[in-house]
Amino acid sequence: MRSDAAVAVDRGQYPDAVTPWAQEDWRAEALGWAERGLAAHGLRETGPRKVRLRPWSVLVRMSVAGGDAVWFKANPPASAFEAGLTEALACWVPAYVLRPLAVDAARGWSLLPDGGTLFRDALDSAAARSAVDPRAWEEPLRQYAGMQRALAPYADEIERLGVPGARTAALPETFDRIVAENTALEPADRRALAELRPRLVEWCEELAGVGVADTLDHSDLHDGQLFAPEPGRFTFFDWGDAVVSHPFCSFLVPARAARERFGPEAPARLRDAYLEPWTDDGRTTAELRRALSRAWRLGAIGRACSWGRLFPGASIGGGRAGNAEGARWLLELFAEPPL
Repeated sequence: MRSDAAVAVDRGQYPDAVTPWAQEDWRAEALGWAERGLAAHGLRETGPRKVRLRPWSVLVRMSVAGGDAVWFKANPPASAFEAGLTEALACWVPAYVLRPLAVDAARGWSLLPDGGTLFRDALDSAAARSAVDPRAWEEPLRQYAGMQRALAPYADEIERLGVPGARTAALPETFDRIVAENTALEPADRRALAELRPRLVEWCEELAGVGVADTLDHSDLHDGQLFAPEPGRFTFFDWGDAVVSHPFCSFLVPARAARERFGPEAPARLRDAYLEPWTDDGRTTAELRRALSRAWRLGAIGRACSWGRLFPGASIGGGRAGNAEGARWLLELFAEPPL
């Protein structure tokens, strides 16, 4: 038992983050569970642990003899579904995700193998050698879209695992709920969002009319949320922000990440790569592009929802339970998509 092993703790930009790591009994129980998971796979832990604490997760890097690191992750109650979802995805779409070594779905705990090179690090490495352009995102987006299509038949099962539903037809009601619950919105913002709602309903109706089935939306697919373990292959992880919604809502975050790294022309260049797997059902490119422009804005609703999934008592941006960040994302609904 190494629950008392020396650790290095990283709190990032959240020095006062509230997590269960502060509770000695919780640490002993969680790390003991992780140690037993390692032993079940014949793995022996070596070296000090590295702990990453954020308001939305506890992550512990555990070095193992003769191999890569293993990661213990604990989610807050509102995103505890990630453990069970990760296990299910490894059965449904094993080529696209990590296969956990152990899962405690009830407690939101998972023990995960190392995924290899982070896509962000691969981009940085390529940039250090030569210029890198937005096309680096094209194949990951194609593969991610392929995974979404493969998961569409499992949408109901994914919701039964506890993943929040934000179905296309129900997005206006989801919008109403998160606006009502958000205490960081200014009165003027509330009025503007109320005035926007009829247009939002129209966007949802138009998007539903395209006939693309709701499925799993990662909801935070930036370049730090996928691995590039070998050329041409990518694996997706960190599902704590996920919802069941229109798949095209997923495009918002990677497009923004590409725009920040590569410039304002990047989203339009990546759009067709993401849409390519959806073109074999008789839909025109123009129809899909228009649908994606609607989903770009509606994706902000899923992002606003995710900021409520913090450990109890956690605070971000001066707002309890991420209200400040949630309000910021709600106001993204007013931004015209650069497509």
